[in-house]
Amino acid sequence: MPKLTFNPLARLLLAAHGVFAGLTVDIEDAASVKAAAALVAEDLMNFYHGDEPGQVIGIFEPPPAGDYYWWTGAALWGAMLDFRNRSGETKYDETISQGLLWQTGSDDNYMPANWSLTLGNDDQAIWALSALAAEEIGFQEPSGGHPQWLTLAKTVFDLQNSDARRVDDGDCEGALRWQIFPASAGYDYVNSASNIAYFDLAAQLAHLTGNKTYEDAASDTIELLMDIGLVSKKYDVYDGVHVEDCKAINKAQFSYTSAMLLQGSAFMYNHTGGDDDWKEHVDGLVSRTLEVFFPDGVAYETACEKTSNCNSDMIFYKSLLHRCLSSTIEMAPYTSDKILPVLKSSAKSAAAQCTGGDSGRLCGFQWSTGKFDGKTGPAQQMDVLSALASVLPAEGPVAGNSSNSTGSGSGSGGSQNSTSGDVPAGSTGSQTAVTFGGMVVLASHLLGTLLI
Repeated sequence: MPKLTFNPLARLLLAAHGVFAGLTVDIEDAASVKAAAALVAEDLMNFYHGDEPGQVIGIFEPPPAGDYYWWTGAALWGAMLDFRNRSGETKYDETISQGLLWQTGSDDNYMPANWSLTLGNDDQAIWALSALAAEEIGFQEPSGGHPQWLTLAKTVFDLQNSDARRVDDGDCEGALRWQIFPASAGYDYVNSASNIAYFDLAAQLAHLTGNKTYEDAASDTIELLMDIGLVSKKYDVYDGVHVEDCKAINKAQFSYTSAMLLQGSAFMYNHTGGDDDWKEHVDGLVSRTLEVFFPDGVAYETACEKTSNCNSDMIFYKSLLHRCLSSTIEMAPYTSDKILPVLKSSAKSAAAQCTGGDSGRLCGFQWSTGKFDGKTGPAQQMDVLSALASVLPAEGPVAGNSSNSTGSGSGSGGSQNSTSGDVPAGSTGSQTAVTFGGMVVLASHLLGTLLI
């Protein structure tokens, strides 16, 4: 549950000021979107307890006591870094930096011993991608003997690029296994998520460094995925395949794998100066991702949402979906005409159903119904945060205030290619979260003694 609760008198006074009218936002007004996103970020961080005594820094509470697996911590910091880069908000810098560093493990490779039994290549790569995101936006580099953000990402790439992590014969030869250790369930499964997260990491490293090793890794990986059949000619992206029968594809489709494959392809398109092959991949993935995962222009987890069968991992995927599509616009600006209207309609629907909880603004998972579904949690907040942030342009490296860091990263990532003209700013709408956000701030000051 969130850390902040309201006593009845505080709730009554806030309601009198219209605070419990839900999350109100004019999606065409950048200031309104930022104000609404700030509220969603605040509520998201109320679900994070890693900075409290007795809790584990950097992650949400894992099983058996909690519901959330290790990788979701990486998703949290990636989402918060994206929000920071698009809003200019730096007040969470200390917590973000601490969270990213605490989970690196004793060898600074995002392999903490506590997770060795269930550690997947996809989990490790998503942590590396969040560290790389810190590098790309110019987030303050770690101090106190910690490796730099880029070094952390390179270390993970080197480990996953090794033959020891891969299938050594048969039709799946060369593919990255799902699990890292042979004793782990899933070691004999090749999942698209691990290979695509590795691909995305390679593509972003190629874009950032210009190193041909990363370029070749990205090219080889997407070719392998298509050869195996995990990516179809129509750019459907399937879940995976067992090593012993590499022809029997599990054709479940999840939004985040399609989105990460698109993001990595967009980085390679940008890096190669608009190469025709990479443009073909970008175009195919844009069309298919929007078709499969945005029916009626609203994000929808196709494999599980209709049956309300999404597990505690799947409910985080919409966050990565929105973030990767927004990143694609930055790397391949010509895609904006297709992607941005869908991001806006999805973000509008996402915000509209945030009417839950004591505050009257907590979010649910199902956006297409237009109604709050009654289920709250960090995933629901993170999804809506990323949806709102995705319609904002990247602001580029921002001066921060994390005491864990001493200097900026290279800042040579996607922010240099942002297209601020893609998002109308300052337009007038009938509703705006600026006033609503202002009331929340005012109420917080006036009623501080009433909040428990």
